[in-house]
Amino acid sequence: MGLATPFRHLPNAISIMRMVLVVPAGWLLWQNAVAEALVLIAIAGFSDAVDGLLARRYNWRTRFGAIADPAADKLLSLVVFVVLAVQGHVPWWLLGIVVGRDLVIVFGAMAYRQVLGNFDVQPTLLSKVNTGLQVVMLLLVVVGLADFGWVSETAAMLVDPYGFVVVGISAVASGLHYVVVWSLRAASGIRERREEA
Repeated sequence: MGLATPFRHLPNAISIMRMVLVVPAGWLLWQNAVAEALVLIAIAGFSDAVDGLLARRYNWRTRFGAIADPAADKLLSLVVFVVLAVQGHVPWWLLGIVVGRDLVIVFGAMAYRQVLGNFDVQPTLLSKVNTGLQVVMLLLVVVGLADFGWVSETAAMLVDPYGFVVVGISAVASGLHYVVVWSLRAASGIRERREEA
């Protein structure tokens, strides 16, 4: 347990602030105010690092924080993904893969919990790589849309089409990995229950 101090809620407050930033960041991006949206996205990214550091350093971990922190990240990524896809800057097939992967994981977790009860899912290395690649790709797309001269030109060149393909492959691989690993764990758990019965 963390220390009994009011500051123990600071990481959660930062996560909530990050969720609040999603709306103006998405709206600015939709209005083609790319530089301003990029500032809010950068603030969200920095705050993500800060709340994680505080939670680990002072052991201010909470169940709410364990859910809110990744939810805030996922919400921001999803909104940016959707806006960029609607505007034609990110292919729809990639958005479909990313959203489909997340839905498979969510429904798979619900099914696992229904059959075998609570479990603690830790993101795999492949999942962390996939998330990192998604964030880098989205940032490159947004920077490519900004008026930063050669920096924007280089970012746009890096992301299309190779960045899209790499993110798509990593999302599929990560999703399949979750399905295989947790299917095997579920099968093992069901076997153990039958042997105990």
